[in-house]
Amino acid sequence: MTIDVAGVMGSQVDDVAVVTTLADYGSMLDAARAGGQRVGVVLTMGALHAGHASLIRRAADECDIVAVSVFVNPTQFTEVSDLLAYPRTLESDVALAAESGASLVLAPSVEEVYPGWPDAAHTKVTVGALARRWEGESRPGHFDGMATVVTKLLSASGPCRAYFGEKDFQQLAIVRMVMADLSLPVEVVGCTTDREADGLARSSRNVRLTPAGRVAATCVGEALRAGINACAAGVEPSAVDAAMASVVAHEPRAVLDYAALVDAVTLEPAERTDDGRPLRLVIAVAIDAVRLIDNCDPREPW
Repeated sequence: MTIDVAGVMGSQVDDVAVVTTLADYGSMLDAARAGGQRVGVVLTMGALHAGHASLIRRAADECDIVAVSVFVNPTQFTEVSDLLAYPRTLESDVALAAESGASLVLAPSVEEVYPGWPDAAHTKVTVGALARRWEGESRPGHFDGMATVVTKLLSASGPCRAYFGEKDFQQLAIVRMVMADLSLPVEVVGCTTDREADGLARSSRNVRLTPAGRVAATCVGEALRAGINACAAGVEPSAVDAAMASVVAHEPRAVLDYAALVDAVTLEPAERTDDGRPLRLVIAVAIDAVRLIDNCDPREPW
C-alpha cells in the first residue's frame, strides 16, 4: 500500500483515521467506548517494524478498536544528535499500523503535545527508584521524559488497554508504576519480545547497524543465554553477571554498559537465584556506538 503523507494527515486511509490533535483523538476514542467498544492503545515513536506490528496485532485480537500513536518524544533524548537522527517514517508507519489492525493513528506535532515548546513545561512526571539504575543511570532524564509523555498520551486515550513490549522491561515496569500511582484507568499489558531468527530483539535501532555490526549484535542474545545457563547451574548472581559480560568481551565491536541479574519487581541487583523471587536478566551493549538493550526471564529459556 502506498500512502502520500500529505494526504494522510487528518484524513482516512484504508479505514484508518489519522489525526493530529489530542482533542480529536480523545473524542474518537470516547465515541468508540460510548458505542460499547473496548479500546486498545499502542504508543510508539514511529519507525514501526515487525515488533510494533506484533503489539498492534495482539491489541486487535483483544480489543474492538486499536489506536497507535506516532510521536518522536524530544524530552526523552539525552543527546540532540540522537533526536535529530531518529527516523521519521510516517507514511510507512501508517501503512504498517493499518495492515496490523489499527483503526486510528495519532500523529501530533511537538507543539501539540507540549504547548509552548521549546520552552520547558511547568509540570512533568518524575520517576523514583525504579529509574535509578540501568537505563536511568546511563541516560539521565530519559525516564522522566518517557513517563511524562506516556501519562499525557494515555490520559488523552481514556480508559483502555495499553500494550508495551517487554524488550524495554524497565520502561514497562515504570509505566505500570506510574499508571497505578496516578490512578489512571489504564490496564498495562506486557507483550513478549519479538525477535529475529538469530535471537536479536527487534528494534528501530537495528537499521543503524552495519552488516558487520548486525553480525556482532548477536552477542547480546548469546550473553542472555549464558546468563540463563548460569542461573540454571545455581551460581551466585555475581557469577551470572560475569558469564554474560564474558560473552560480550569476546566481541571486539561491542562495548558493555551493563549485564545483570535483577529482581524483576524492584529492578535492584538480585541477591540470590534460588529464593523463588521473580528475576530478570538485563543487558545494554553498544555495537559500533549503536546502543542495544535486551532482557529475559532466566527461568523461561528462549
